[in-house]
Amino acid sequence: MRRLIGIIRFIVYFIFSKINPLGYAKYRGVKIGNNVQFYGMKPGMFSTEPWLITLGDNVHITSGCQFITHDGGTLVLRQFQPDLEVTDRITVGNNVYIGMNSMIMPGVQIGDNVVVGAGSVVTKSLASNAVYAGVPARQIKSLEQYLTSVREKSLGFGHLPAKEKELVLKRHFGVE
Repeated sequence: MRRLIGIIRFIVYFIFSKINPLGYAKYRGVKIGNNVQFYGMKPGMFSTEPWLITLGDNVHITSGCQFITHDGGTLVLRQFQPDLEVTDRITVGNNVYIGMNSMIMPGVQIGDNVVVGAGSVVTKSLASNAVYAGVPARQIKSLEQYLTSVREKSLGFGHLPAKEKELVLKRHFGVE
């Protein structure tokens, strides 16, 4: 019976997270600022202590990201010291983009105006105004350097509504 209840709860959370990602995150206890966007959410992305996670304003979180608020490795050490517990907050500043499949570890604070590249593992706090990537994540350039490089590559369609942008991109790349 307990297993059936767990399965039903998972299905309900899964549907809730797809229909209303912001509502689901708030329901789980995540503190959320204004204009937070989720691009693909899964029920387990906020670890077991979602109420220790704070997201600032204008935060964009992509598919597959994980916020890990505890060190589960302590489970194998509790035979030596039963009271071991390593759990900490995660704080994400304002104007932050977190790329696909990134992991944010316990105790991390991400500053303002930060881009975290896809697949990064953030093990230490990140200062503001920079781009980070890698395992573990490290600074690869300043935000100003990133702006300069993407301006050179920009197609100039970023301001368009989604459907219009799709049509313009298909035309640009010759896709029918």
